[in-house]
Amino acid sequence: MTSFIHVNKSEKKEVISRHIYGHFAEHLGRCIYEGIWVGEDSSIPNTRGIRNDVVEALRKLNIPNLRWPGGCFADEYHWKDGIGPRESRPSIVNNNWGKVVENNHFGTHEFLDLCEQLDTEPYICGNVGSGTVQEMQEWVEYITFDGESPMANLRRENGRDQPWKLKYFGVGNENWGCGGKMRVEYYADVYRRYQTFVRSYTDTPIYKIACGPQEADYHWTEVMMREGLGRTEPIPDEVVTDIWEHHRPEMDGLALHFYTRNRANYDSATEFTEEKWFDYMKRTLVMEELVEKHTAIMDKYDPEKTVDLIVDEWGTWFKVEPGTNPGFLYQQNTLRDALVAGINLNIFNNRCDRVHMANIAQMVNVLQAMILTEGEKMILTPSYHVFEMYKVHQDATLLRVSVSTDTYTYGEDSVPMLNVSASQDESGKVHISVCNLDPNNAEPLTCNLDGIGSFSKASGRVLTAEAMNAHNTFSDPNRIKPEAFDEIELKDNEVSVTVPSKSVLVFEVQ
Repeated sequence: MTSFIHVNKSEKKEVISRHIYGHFAEHLGRCIYEGIWVGEDSSIPNTRGIRNDVVEALRKLNIPNLRWPGGCFADEYHWKDGIGPRESRPSIVNNNWGKVVENNHFGTHEFLDLCEQLDTEPYICGNVGSGTVQEMQEWVEYITFDGESPMANLRRENGRDQPWKLKYFGVGNENWGCGGKMRVEYYADVYRRYQTFVRSYTDTPIYKIACGPQEADYHWTEVMMREGLGRTEPIPDEVVTDIWEHHRPEMDGLALHFYTRNRANYDSATEFTEEKWFDYMKRTLVMEELVEKHTAIMDKYDPEKTVDLIVDEWGTWFKVEPGTNPGFLYQQNTLRDALVAGINLNIFNNRCDRVHMANIAQMVNVLQAMILTEGEKMILTPSYHVFEMYKVHQDATLLRVSVSTDTYTYGEDSVPMLNVSASQDESGKVHISVCNLDPNNAEPLTCNLDGIGSFSKASGRVLTAEAMNAHNTFSDPNRIKPEAFDEIELKDNEVSVTVPSKSVLVFEVQ
């Protein structure tokens, strides 16, 4: 069978927010310490203690935002422990991740320095679980206020005269779990109280992100959209309202968390059969259902789509690598992870009318990492390469796609063989990203671009390998990486390709 894609130009001109390609760096395992921060006295080349090689690699992804300091770590993080002279900062116990002792050498100043080196927007997650309203208010003041105040003056005493720019702020993390085990009815009131004191000290309002649901907890979304927005009932479809013209919502984003994993029995990241390959393709496609159903609830209360869905934790979760600390969540990253990354990014692209931001977990040495380090060594993972290939979609106009594809069947179950998203950039170039979930069969694909433009040239890049579990190691760091894909035929605005098995393919038409 030949699969078909018809690309449609949307009259709405929906833009794929670059923030969908966001990242997450938690104080967990070796993500911060060793992965990002080595200290100014390290023999590993660094700039003010931050690894040069990691920064250089990450800059190539055009990272739009970085979430910090957690995660569950944020629920016990008190920011004043991480400012001032490093030798005077108190050591703390990381109760959530291995109960290791941290010296707080990487704090607010270091994180915002990292963001400046990466040229990325900081996304700070505040402590609602064990912190106070005053603590959260003072953190925002410390970071952003340019006038005379106790917190602004404390920042100056610590070596930073001018304030930083801070747009994104999370009011709590997983408050249904490690952030306090709250009922949503309780958290909704807590959120409204805390967010009141997350004040904007500049002309740019703080974009406030509320803790949203865990996976398919649709009741949580219902309550937060009703209570978080101060609305007692859904807005009827026929009502045209100008409520936002006079009343800015108290919530700009609602955070959804979903990991592709087997909670009952965490599997190996590298040792698996086709049964497990299929299982994880099916599991990750659940993200599409979650986004659709949570969006439907949000649409009832917010038909203007003023509140965004923020998927600020997503990715694969496997057993830790043998011999490593179970609390450090260090796992390898294979071609299977690359397919998971591509599928999810396609889902977010296609729902960019509601999904504004997403943050893969995590940036370095934790879960579905972009980068793995071992001392002075560093390798790029297959997931890194997918983000690099997909960066062409950032801030491009979404092109709606109608896909007719064969199925990938394993046993008595099946999933769609191809997963697709498409966009057009300001120069008129069209980019189409295609994931072939079938590890055994290539798929002929015809893509019709009538009505999009007139095109005369096509090229592509592909990420694939002979083995499903192909991955990069410190002894073989380039085993899997993108390669040029030239087997593309373009005729009369119709593109014909054969998508290799178990691959991520991005092709450009101009």
